[in-house]
Amino acid sequence: MENVLKMREKRFFLLVIAILTAGVLTGCTMLSDEKIKLRDLDFTVLSEEMIPEELQAILEEKKAADSSEPFKLTYSDNEHLYICIGYGEQAAGGYSIAVNELYLTDSAIYVNTSLLGPESSEKTNQSPSYPLIVIKTEKLQEPVIFE
Repeated sequence: MENVLKMREKRFFLLVIAILTAGVLTGCTMLSDEKIKLRDLDFTVLSEEMIPEELQAILEEKKAADSSEPFKLTYSDNEHLYICIGYGEQAAGGYSIAVNELYLTDSAIYVNTSLLGPESSEKTNQSPSYPLIVIKTEKLQEPVIFE
């Protein structure tokens, strides 16, 4: 009877060790999912006149559908990738958008922008505005992650 109890204790101990080992190994693989920047991407912020016609039509549809809602979309042609971010309707003019980061990892393109409000000393147009940025960069196959 004593041998049976010792065998059960031994099996229980081995089971606990196996579970702990699996937890540690899983934790290590979770750490490897960190995004590692491969390189910054060169880009150009396009003025309204430089936006391709087809993309301009899509942006106008987005604005007309629900101008109060922010949106994020991508568009590509044969040569370039266009990353578009609209911040929705703002109460007044004078807003600008800053590109904080645009970089490539082994699995995605990451983009981070900020909406900058008008300076308090700046005289602004009191009619609603629709801040929007169109970023043109090289055509890549990776998905775009908006941060």
